[in-house]
Amino acid sequence: MRMAMRVGFVEWPENLIADSEQWLSLADDLSKTTVDILVTNELPFGPWIASTPDFDPKLAEYSIECHRAGVVALERLNIPAVISSRPVWEGARLANEAFCLEGGEVRHLHTKQYFPAELGWYESNWYTTQSREFEPVVVCGVCVGVLLCTEVMFNEHARHYRKQGAELIVVPRATGRTVDVFRTAGAMASIVSGCYVVSSNRVGQGSSGPIFGGKGFACAPTGELIDMTSPENPFGVIELDIASVKEKQKSYPCYVTGPV
Repeated sequence: MRMAMRVGFVEWPENLIADSEQWLSLADDLSKTTVDILVTNELPFGPWIASTPDFDPKLAEYSIECHRAGVVALERLNIPAVISSRPVWEGARLANEAFCLEGGEVRHLHTKQYFPAELGWYESNWYTTQSREFEPVVVCGVCVGVLLCTEVMFNEHARHYRKQGAELIVVPRATGRTVDVFRTAGAMASIVSGCYVVSSNRVGQGSSGPIFGGKGFACAPTGELIDMTSPENPFGVIELDIASVKEKQKSYPCYVTGPV
């Protein structure tokens, strides 16, 4: 039988730079708690470049470099698996790629496909992808699906992950101070999938960007809130009970099928 799996989630500051004093302090805090999987916020390193409406190739490349250094810093944490996202080139623009760092290797998990287009979040001007996959991947023995930020608003993908055997859905995000709508979306993703849902967020404000609201959270397979981060406690940990996932996925509304 699989041992209890410990999953960590965070609220990490805007414009986090690998190997800075700020990063070293966060890494030291993480070293004091044992986790099997760490879920970071969306695009955790460097500034939030989508705060400006005009695509800038130099700024895009800077974001890529920040995340290249960030992956190295994440590997030094010596956590069995880290799930995060990073910018990569796709044609003339960027793609937002969710990835897993496990056993010293970086694996592709998912590419973001739903992009906001509004003040502070001009993501549709910066990111694109031809990818259409929403397929779970086994990480540390747990079947994991990824919904990057806005994607959690679309319950059909949480339901699809359940049908593919997912046990945990992770939601790295970069959202503002209005947290309730994302917490509700996370709860609904849990309810329709029977999965645990774990989400991390940015916090703070950049030089010209929006204010990020923090409050990473974890929902049980029933949709109930288990825990949420705060400025006083920016790091949370939950233990997964996979047996409860399997039981919940047999019950309403998880077993309900659509029109035939």
